[in-house]
This record gives sequence, structure tokens and C-alpha cells, in this order.
Amino acid sequence: MLKGLLSFTGRYRILHQTWFAFFLTFVCWFNFAPFATTIGKQLQLAPEQIKTLGICNLALTIPARIIIGMLLDRFGPRRTYSMLLMFAVVPCMATALSQNFSQLVISRLLMGIVGAGFVVGIRMVAEWFPPKDIGIAQGLYGGWGNFGAFGAEFTLPLIAVAASFMTGGASNWRLAIALTGIIAAIYGVIYFNTVQDTPPGKTYKRPKKNGSLEVTSVKSFWAMIVSNFGLIFALGLLAWRLEQKNIHFLTLSQMYLVWLLLAGLFAYQSYQAYKVNRELLTGRKTYAPSERYQFGQVALLEFTYITNFGSELAAVSMLPAFFERTFGLEHVVAGMIASIYPFMNLISRPSGGLISDKFGSRKWTMTIISAGIGVSYLMAHFINKNWSLPVAIAVTILAAYFAQAGCGATYGIVPLIKKESTGQIAGNVGAYGNFGGVVYLTIYSLTNPPTLFATMGIAALICAFMCAFFLKEPKGSFAGAYEGESPETATRKSPILVEE
Repeated sequence: MLKGLLSFTGRYRILHQTWFAFFLTFVCWFNFAPFATTIGKQLQLAPEQIKTLGICNLALTIPARIIIGMLLDRFGPRRTYSMLLMFAVVPCMATALSQNFSQLVISRLLMGIVGAGFVVGIRMVAEWFPPKDIGIAQGLYGGWGNFGAFGAEFTLPLIAVAASFMTGGASNWRLAIALTGIIAAIYGVIYFNTVQDTPPGKTYKRPKKNGSLEVTSVKSFWAMIVSNFGLIFALGLLAWRLEQKNIHFLTLSQMYLVWLLLAGLFAYQSYQAYKVNRELLTGRKTYAPSERYQFGQVALLEFTYITNFGSELAAVSMLPAFFERTFGLEHVVAGMIASIYPFMNLISRPSGGLISDKFGSRKWTMTIISAGIGVSYLMAHFINKNWSLPVAIAVTILAAYFAQAGCGATYGIVPLIKKESTGQIAGNVGAYGNFGGVVYLTIYSLTNPPTLFATMGIAALICAFMCAFFLKEPKGSFAGAYEGESPETATRKSPILVEE
């Protein structure tokens, strides 16, 4: 694997180009967090409004991951990722030009769509790497891509300060944010012209039906409906938050209108699910054992992603302000310290995938790491101004390691559930990471950091318990090729694309 990564050829070239695409979407997605306090002062925002913007940043990623998962399975990762990267310039420029809270809300809601890019790379990597290597490959993709959050928190303040001569000495956050979108759009064009959906000789498998995820049992259908409701609930929670005191982005009647629209969306989503699975529900179709999968396993992975990636989203969004206020630091210094959390993605998420590949049990890897998330966040619950800064940073690093390793372990399982529906399944699981981020940040906006850390810790311990008793080892977890593929097809060489 190391030799291949350094060669920049074949599947490894695709991996490098795809994680960098994800890296840029993450830089864009988190380009607000390093400047939250600065923007708040310049635009005279209340603390509650700044916290709410963090929630808005995550909200539309929830439906976007589902929709993009469907588009991905139908049109392929090359076209889907390229268009998403080019779209990123829109919310980035909108944020850079914002003059008030309402404009920031709209721009950050649109930015949430960019955050859905993760799903695309999951399918791309799954096409190019066999099951036995899927954990480390997905871990490298996700970890090095998530490193974009570090790129945003560490480098954007430096760019803003370096360009301060253009704004009379003030931090030029507008230029820094605008640049992220411009660079992403340029790379979108490059990505479209230089990658392929599958290796030579391999067919890109598409779902037989579009519009919703195809399930293989009636029980799984109802589990999927409940799962879909949870995502709608998260959006309703955001609407409620936008109506609350000191926010007033929505009036009470507008909030009820949003709830009504969300109810209509849920009804439409349920109808689409019924259409796709009608033959199963009416008893006219049964699936062979080799075609079956349990949506309950998808639901459990959704919970693991709440506890690992959901907590990561919340932590990355609030840590700069947390260190600034708890230890009385300058915002640039606080941002750089807080950037240690996303910096850990460079090694922690890949290590979670690698452990999942090598430990011999993806189930127990997930269980142990989830327990580590719980313990480390409960330790972070006790951080206060009386702690030494190095010890607080050490606890933050510990929490970051387990949360990000958990992401790698989760997506060491996701592509193994049902290959041709990987985009939709990855979209569902990924959307629940954002569900977790929205719920956690809503709790944070109503309480304080210790309460947030305690909530994330307890949720992770519950998740570890459920993984231990209910998570099943995926079929073919360590095979040399996906079911229905021959190893020869999966690793076929060509004069243009050298695989090893």
C-alpha cells in the first residue's frame, strides 16, 4: 500500500485525486469556523446567532447526502463530484459578500450541500479497491479529506492576516473564504477531465430502481421509514432553533410552514420508498439469500456515525471559541490550537480503517473504538480554566483520535453491505453524521461545552453496547474481490493504469 501511494499510478492515483477533492470540500465547508468570533464582532451578531450559523452549516447536508447518493449511483462519481466542486464557489462567494445575519444563514445553508461530497468518494474508492483493503483505503480517503478542516482552521486565518493590508489592517476573512470556493471550482474541472469511475474492464453497477433505497425485507422497509423520519426531525429541529429568542430568523408562522413542508417531504419520500419496494411489500417478490441485507445494520452504522462523525462536526465547530473563552487566548492562537483536532485526521481515520482490516473483526473494532470515544469525551467534560493548557490539548487529541478512527471503522463496513447501492447507503449513514452534528450543536447552543462533551460521551458508550450485541460481521469482510467479481477483474492491469 505504501509503495502504491508513492507511485501515484492506477488505483492510487484515483485515491489521491479523490481525497484531495474531499479535502477541498471540507476546506470550504469549515471556512466559517476560524472566523466565527471575528465575523460576529464585525457584523454585530449575538453569541446565539453565531452558534446557530454552525447548525445551519450542517443542516442541508442531511438531505443533500441522500440526494447526492442517488445521483451518484445513477451517474457515477466522476460527474457527481466534479459538479459539486464547481458548485462550491456559490456559497463561498455568498458568505464572503454577506453583510448581515440573514445573508449568512442562507449562504451557510447552501454550504451544507458542499458537505455532502464525502459520499461520492466512498463509491469511487469502493470501485477501485477490493474488500480486503477497503478499510485502509476508505480511511485514507476520509482521513486525508477531513484534514481539510485543519486546512481551514490553520491556514485561512494566516491568509486573512496576510491580506489585511487590503482592509486597513483588519482580518481579511472575506478574501480567504472566497478563495476556497474559487480553488474548489477550478479543481472540479481538473477532476472531471482526469479520473474514471471504474478500472479498465470493470462495469459500474447501478441500482435496478431509482428514487429510494431498495430493501430486501418488509421489516427493513419500516426500519428505513423510521430512519428517514429521523433526518426530517433534524431539519425540523433547526427550524425551531431559527425561531427562538435572540435569533428570530423565522417567525412562528414561518416555522410552522417549514414543518408542514417537511411533513410533505417525508410523505413524498415514503411514497417513493413504497414505489421502489412495492413488489416486496405486496408479496410479489422475494430476494435470494445472496441478495438480502438487513437495513437494521445500516441503522446501527447510522448511530455509530452520529457518535463519531457527528461529534467531530460539533467539536470542530465549537473548539476554536471554546479554547478562546476558556483560556483567554487570541482567536488566531485558539484557532491554531483547535486545529489539532482535525489535524489528527491525517493518521487517526486511516488507522481506524487499517485496524478494521487487520484486527480480523470489523464488528469488534467498531465496538472498542466507540467505547474509546465515550471515555475520552467524558474526560473532556471536566476541562475548565484551572486545567493546564497542555493537558486540555492532550484530552482533545485523545477524543479526536477515537472519534476519527471510528469514522474509518464505520466506512470499512458501509461498502460491504450492498455494492450497487453503496452511494445510497453511504448517503444515509453520512446524513446521520450531520444529524448528530445538528443535534449536538443544538444542545451546545442551549447549554455549554461541558454538557455537550458529556452528551457525546454517553451516546458513544450506548453505541458501543449496541455494537457489541447487535452489529453483525459483514459477509466477505476480507475477500480479495466483491461478490460477483473475480479477483482478476478487480485488479486488471492496463498499459495506461498500473494497479500496483
